[in-house]
Amino acid sequence: MTLTFVRFLLVGGSGVLVNSATLFVLYQLLGLPLLWASAMAVELAIASNFIWNDRWTFQRTSRSVSRFIKFNIVSLGGLVVTTATAWLLVQAADINYLVANLAGISLAAACNFAINLLWTWRVAVGS
Repeated sequence: MTLTFVRFLLVGGSGVLVNSATLFVLYQLLGLPLLWASAMAVELAIASNFIWNDRWTFQRTSRSVSRFIKFNIVSLGGLVVTTATAWLLVQAADINYLVANLAGISLAAACNFAINLLWTWRVAVGS
């Protein structure tokens, strides 16, 4: 299970790179509005993360639209967890926003892994 979690985190890190590079190309080079460029960059990163997680982290060989949709839903939930955690820590505990954001990302990564493990890829706990 530890190797699976490490792979999940590595894939997430690669998603940050995909998101940033895509945002740079769409916004800076092509001049798309930031809102649209950001949304497209996020979705491309989610798709990239799904493919890598599906094939490498969870080692699935068959394609699945339903797994992709589930992964998107979980990723949206991760966005909510990250944002809410950061906001609460800044507002309630006066923690630096960057530290609060890292705490939110960490909590969201753990939640996303657990939910994807049990729902998206339906891996039995303990296997």
